[in-house]
Parts: sequence; structure tokens; C-alpha cells
Amino acid sequence: MQPISGYGVAKVLDSENPEFKKGDLVWGMTGWEEYSLVTAPQLFKIQHTDVPLSYYTGILGMPGMTAYAGFYEVCSPKQGECVFISAASGAVGQLVGQFAKLLGCYVVGSAGSKDKIDLLKNKFGFDEAFNYKEEPDLNEALKRYFPEGIDIYFENVGGKMLDAVLLNMKIHGRIAVCGMISQYNLDRPEGVHNLMYLVTKRVRMEGFLVRDYYHLYPKFLEMIIPHIKEGKIVYVEDMAEGLESAPATLIGLFSGRNVGKQVVAVAPE
Repeated sequence: MQPISGYGVAKVLDSENPEFKKGDLVWGMTGWEEYSLVTAPQLFKIQHTDVPLSYYTGILGMPGMTAYAGFYEVCSPKQGECVFISAASGAVGQLVGQFAKLLGCYVVGSAGSKDKIDLLKNKFGFDEAFNYKEEPDLNEALKRYFPEGIDIYFENVGGKMLDAVLLNMKIHGRIAVCGMISQYNLDRPEGVHNLMYLVTKRVRMEGFLVRDYYHLYPKFLEMIIPHIKEGKIVYVEDMAEGLESAPATLIGLFSGRNVGKQVVAVAPE
């Protein structure tokens, strides 16, 4: 039996690795446990401690880097473009939307509850947002918000949402495939029927893994830390207390129970 591994924030209690010393704060792959023995460290040393440490599980950690790499590196965005983000209130989506707004884009997000829609419009500054559960026809919903089409789609959901987006992409649009959470727990993944639109609209659709972009982490911090301190980028976390709450919070992710980045506080700093 092995503990589940995941991204966490930790304090080094002892180290035989010259890159880390006792007392260092780090983020990266750890176990779902109170103490972890890390033999091949995939860890980043935390330099900025004047922000909440939990941010290194989100905005300043893997989700932040995912949003940064997917939007800026994969999507090659331009000022004024039309951007759509699914699962937009989650750990990654909320940041992609704010990055797009900083660039002067028109931004629409989808999410699964009224509270999440309110967050997108009133806290994260999205131009529009809609509850996909209340839309009988996703194609018609997207036409309503993007009458001239979508330049960039940041894909977190897959399935029916992707099919509807393909109908509404502009010529030379870009789709960054970050995840497809609607498909993860299905016995048989849903088919995608509108892929021919990639051809007729000359759309580029590219999957990516954040680890391919970790060399850009210093550049990312240089960009985002000032924005956080100036209040130009905000971040919402859903904090659960205690390791014993971790299984239920994990299950809750797949039903959309969390609002923002789901964090489990294992121990106080």
C-alpha cells in the first residue's frame, strides 16, 4: 500500500540532498500523509513567503504554471481576442480568465452553479459566464456569447462541451487541451463528432503537460507576484481541514462541489 501522491507544500525536516536544507519550505510532489520521504525530489524551493503558503498548491504552483503555459505558450493570444474557458472557476480556469483580461481579451467562462457564475463575473472579472447545467443546447449558448466565434478555447471538460465549441471556433482558432474532467470516470469515453471543423476552420488543437514548461517558472513568478500584490489577480481556494477530509474532497471534485482551488490543510505552519 502506497499513499496517494499529489502536489503539496512542505517543510524540510532533514535532507541529504545538497539543494535542500533543514527548514526550507518547498512545493511539489509529496504524499497524502503527514510526513513524506522523497527520494527523487520534484520540488521547488519557496522564495516568496509574504503570500499565503497555500498559494503554492495553486496560483504559485502547478495550477498557476498550467494556466500560464497553456494560455501564453500554447494559445499564442493576441489583444482583443475572444476567449472561452470551461470549468472556469477551478484552480486553472480562474487564472486563465484573468490572464486573458489583463491582455484585453473578451472572456467567457462556463461553470456548474450560480455561486461559481457570480465568482467568475464579480470577482475574476470575466465579461460573461453561464451555467452549463442550465443550457439545453450548448451550441446555442456559445452562439449567444460568441456571435462571431471563439479565437481561443481553454479546454478542461471535453465531451459535449468540446463538440459544441468546435462548431463555434473562428478560422485559425486555437484550442489548448488542459484536461477533460467529464471523461475521466466514464467506462467508455464519449465520442467527439465535430472534429472535421478542425480542418475547415484551420483550428490548431494541442494538448500539453505542465512539466514541459517548468523551466519557465522563474519567468512566471516575475510576472505574477507583482500582479498578486497589486490586487490585479485574485485567487479563490476551497480549504478543507485535516488529512482525514482528503478522500471526500477528492470525490467532491468530480461532482463540482468545490469552489476554486481545492486545498487540504494537513498541519498548521
